[in-house]
Parts: sequence; C-alpha cells; structure tokens
Amino acid sequence: MRRMRVAAVCGAAVVTAVGGVAPAAGALGAVRGAEAVRGAEAVRGAVAVRGAEAGLAYHGSAGIVGDRVDVRFTPHNHGAAAVPDSVVRIRWSQPLEEGQTLPARCAPEGDRAVRCRVGRLGAHDTGERIGLRVRLREAPAEVLLEFDPVGSDGTVDESRAAAERQRVLVLDTGDAYYF
Repeated sequence: MRRMRVAAVCGAAVVTAVGGVAPAAGALGAVRGAEAVRGAEAVRGAVAVRGAEAGLAYHGSAGIVGDRVDVRFTPHNHGAAAVPDSVVRIRWSQPLEEGQTLPARCAPEGDRAVRCRVGRLGAHDTGERIGLRVRLREAPAEVLLEFDPVGSDGTVDESRAAAERQRVLVLDTGDAYYF
C-alpha cells in the first residue's frame, strides 16, 4: 500500500512537471499569456517614458508610538526607463500636528499628507533613503500610510496612483512594520 502512495506521488510530480511545459501547438497561447502579464505589470506600477516603462516602489519601515510615527524608506525604480524627477506623496489616515519640522526635501500637503522629493531615478536604480518623524494630532491605535507617485508637473494622476499606491497599516505596538 505504501509503495502505491509513493508511486502515485511520483507520478503526479512527473505529470505536473511535464504538464508545466507548453507544447508547440500551445506556444502562441503561452506567448499571449506572457504578454498579458507584462501588460498587467505595465498598468500596475509603471510610468511610460519614451516608450520604455519606469516602475516606482518604496521599500522601508514604519513604526508608531503614541502620537509619533517614524517612517524610513528608499525609493526604487524597478523599470527599464529612467525617471527624470520623482516626488512621492505620503498620506496618513490621521491628521498631522501643525507646525512640524520636516526634512528639507519634504513639505506638508494639507492636514494629512507630506510630499517628498525623490529626485532622478535611473532605470533599475535605487534612490537615497528618506526618513520622516511626524506627530499626529491624537495618539491612535493604528494609522494607515499610503505612498503615491506624483507627476513631474506636481499633480497626482489618480488612475496611475491607484495602480502604484502602496499601503502600510501600522499598529501602535512599538514594532517596526516593513514594506
């Protein structure tokens, strides 16, 4: 009985491995599927620049203690095109305290957002690390951060921002949350 189970498992593994290779007749379908994946990646997280695409992402950590939120992140361009000048808008689900000192490359936008200049990012490039410490008007149990790319003209293209938006939920535990 045990040999039968082992044979069945090995047989399933062989069928899976062989079945994973597209036969010649299905090659066109496999190519179209790959094009669809590339097309979806282009819509999600890409900016058209001279026919090539730039894919902006922000990786880092955030932590909340009381009314203070510490955010550190590094911008990345995962795409094949350079971004001549980049800005990110970081929105908080809670209002920020007024009159805070922010890094020189960052400025407040309304009562719940900050814009930070990222600068130029080459293709497949990593930018300089940005660190923020902001105070919220109240000490919430959690805060949602949203990172949106901002166009070179200073406006946020909501259709593009929705595709590239990164969200991080940070709980008041004293722990760092990585994204």
